[in-house]
Parts: sequence; C-alpha cells; structure tokens
Amino acid sequence: MSTPEKTRYTAEELAEFKQLILKKLEEAEREYHRLKESLNELVSAAEDQYRTGEYLGSEYSEKVQLERLLQHNLKYIDALKRALIRVENGTYGICKVTGKLIPKERLLAVPVAETIVEVKEKRSS
Repeated sequence: MSTPEKTRYTAEELAEFKQLILKKLEEAEREYHRLKESLNELVSAAEDQYRTGEYLGSEYSEKVQLERLLQHNLKYIDALKRALIRVENGTYGICKVTGKLIPKERLLAVPVAETIVEVKEKRSS
C-alpha cells in the first residue's frame, strides 16, 4: 500500500519558508535602497556636471542600468510579498498550473517559484 502523494506543506514547513522569504525580502529591500541611493547620487553628479559644462554622457548608460536593476529588484520584492501571502493562506508551494506540490529544493533555491520546473521549461521553449 503506497502513501498518498503530499499535496500541501505542513505548518512547520510553511513557517520555515516564511523565515526564508522574510530574510530574502529584507535583503532585497536593502539592495533597493542601496540602488536608489546610487541612482540619486549619479543624477545629482550628472546635474552638477551638466551645469558646469563637463557632462560627458557616460552617466546616462549607468543611469539606465541602475533603473533596470531597480525595476528588477522591485519585481522581486513584489514576488516575495506575494509568496508571503501564499504562505499565510496555505497555498505556498502549490504549482499554480498543475496543482502539484513544488519540490522543497526548488522553493529553497527560488522562494518565489509559482510553478514546477516542467511548467517553466515548457513556457520558455
């Protein structure tokens, strides 16, 4: 007689995931503030250079790159917050496409994962 396939994580496992997600969220928010500060400093320096006629334009590409990093970081923060909501309502770790349980190893590596690897691979091919 085989044991039924697990369909949800236990409260203890969800608590572990929550701690991991909160840690990742704290790190991501710290990184967001660091990037935002760098961007503000760059813009301020560029404005000073522009006023003095020393503006070279190289700051523009750095500004674009920082803005992209900020956008990516904000998306990650949002995904982490959505993951926390799924932890709270008990649906964390359940593939939103198949309904199967996402392996713990995947969630530890990618805490914002919402699908099993097979679904992700099909979407990217």
